[in-house]
Amino acid sequence: MKIETLQQYVPINVKTGISGNAVFFEVPVLNIKDVARALYGNEELSLKLITATDERETQGCFKVWYIFGVPKENAFIIPFIRLKNTEEFPSLTPGIHEAWNYERKIQTFFGLTPSGHPDPRTIILHENWPGDIFPLRKDVNWQTRPPESQGTYQFQKVEGEGIYELPVGPIHAGIIEPGHFRFSVAGEEILLLEPRLGYTHKGIEKLFEQLPMDKKVRLSEKISGDSSFSHSLAFCQAVEQLGDSAVPRRARYLRVIYAELERLANHTGDLGAIMLDAGFNFGGAQGARLREIIMQINGRITGSRFLRGVNVAGGVAKDIAAGEKDRLSGELSAIAKDFSEIIEVAENSTSLLNRLKGTGVLSLEVAKDHGAVGIAAKAAGIERDTRIDFPYAAYDELRPDGVETEQGGDVYARFRVRVKEVRASIEIIQHALHKLPEGPVLVPVDTAAFRKDAIAVNAVEGWRGEIVYFITTDARGNIARVAPRDPSFINWAVLGNAGLGNVVPDFPLINKSFNLSYSGNDL
Repeated sequence: MKIETLQQYVPINVKTGISGNAVFFEVPVLNIKDVARALYGNEELSLKLITATDERETQGCFKVWYIFGVPKENAFIIPFIRLKNTEEFPSLTPGIHEAWNYERKIQTFFGLTPSGHPDPRTIILHENWPGDIFPLRKDVNWQTRPPESQGTYQFQKVEGEGIYELPVGPIHAGIIEPGHFRFSVAGEEILLLEPRLGYTHKGIEKLFEQLPMDKKVRLSEKISGDSSFSHSLAFCQAVEQLGDSAVPRRARYLRVIYAELERLANHTGDLGAIMLDAGFNFGGAQGARLREIIMQINGRITGSRFLRGVNVAGGVAKDIAAGEKDRLSGELSAIAKDFSEIIEVAENSTSLLNRLKGTGVLSLEVAKDHGAVGIAAKAAGIERDTRIDFPYAAYDELRPDGVETEQGGDVYARFRVRVKEVRASIEIIQHALHKLPEGPVLVPVDTAAFRKDAIAVNAVEGWRGEIVYFITTDARGNIARVAPRDPSFINWAVLGNAGLGNVVPDFPLINKSFNLSYSGNDL
């Protein structure tokens, strides 16, 4: 990354700070709309995250941070505003729709009001949480249970003759996490679908402030259990930036292998689940079988089916022996052949394709407007993949061929993106195994040497989509704030759009084709 290259994105005569791969600068509160719109609109930088920090004790203010990514430069431009003697800041939402839920979350957890925001309702915290306690403020004791409140959440309404509401959840018939869905329907046609989440809120961001480093890594693995490796990878890579640590080359290759194994397990399982929800039991059984094969491989080579305890700051804790490398390569070749035969049968099933095609369409316009990521975005034709746009680990050396996309935006398109990514993941792992260098797999990070008053941003392409971590340190070099963003936080907001015009019985299939994480959203 060349810092001078990034100066083009910074307003003239503004003092900048540099922290790892991030350039940050303060913007007057009244100017933040213009600066953000210039970066987002004119420069077409992707908005990764908007979050806040409570720095009243040290600097007498709150700060609101706006993280934009610069593709191919693997760098981030971060304007921020300082709120002194006020708890209001200008809302970007009227001009940048992606800011909608970020700003709602800042209001809910920090008590800072985005002035001009069209939706003042709380997010994640429920109506039994007191409206005057904001848990991410530093003076809120994480070990103290607040008094119970009695509020009311106002769902969106559709008025008209024959319109009725259908509530589903939060408790469901299957073994899934809790989430509430409110349908407004005319007959069976869905006119409005609003998810209401927060039932799995665990106080993750507050816990990050309290736990020692080794437990912080474990905590990152628990944000969304089926993405344990990707979340811990993003966290560890951000920590490594704070310590200016060079991860061994072998470890970087191993991180690619493990990340793609995680992708393989989840994509094959999801493909089976989509087919099962469409009544194609053969495909459902085969997808579950392949997922189990991959999970057993994970367990054998790392000791964890979910690849937990593998990532550590400075590298990985689990290596792949020479004999195991050859065995894994052979197993992947067999899985690829097996998978192709299953998909061939599925693609020749007229009844299956009739259920998938045209169902749950997410348009390209809506996907772009909401900043959709991962499978949902790729299925609508958006060529965005962090492994290519912001290469990490050894992806810059392995160079994936390109972003796997489709154009339809429907369940079938999301099905096909997964099929393509399964095949691509097998190729990436085989390539990584062939080129796997010798050498150490871990150089421990000295946490006492973290940069002081620094920030770090890291993004990885989890199997659902992009995962982002924003970390700050205090004047002593201790981690003061960890703000993770799971792709589900973005894509839950677009799910309702994919349901419009469909019938209620289609919703389980549409929902499964997104397969978003409740836990990853609720934090």
